[in-house]
Amino acid sequence: MNRHFSDARYYLARAGAHAKQGVVETLEPVVAKARELAGREEEPEPGRVERLRAKLDEATDRTENEAADFAADARRRVRRYRGT
Repeated sequence: MNRHFSDARYYLARAGAHAKQGVVETLEPVVAKARELAGREEEPEPGRVERLRAKLDEATDRTENEAADFAADARRRVRRYRGT
């Protein structure tokens, strides 16, 4: 029974995220027009959370690339050691 509640909570969270994304996409032209009328056509500067998220994404990408390079190097060394 608990698994059903867990699944339901997961799908409700996904539905909420999709609904939010739909509202944001729908209201995007309205927000752009309001900014234009108010004379603030520029996007606001990214906040602290957005900057940290960008740094985290960059670090994740860099780590994935380094791990792939390390794995390729390890495979190369093993092949060289085995003589194949």
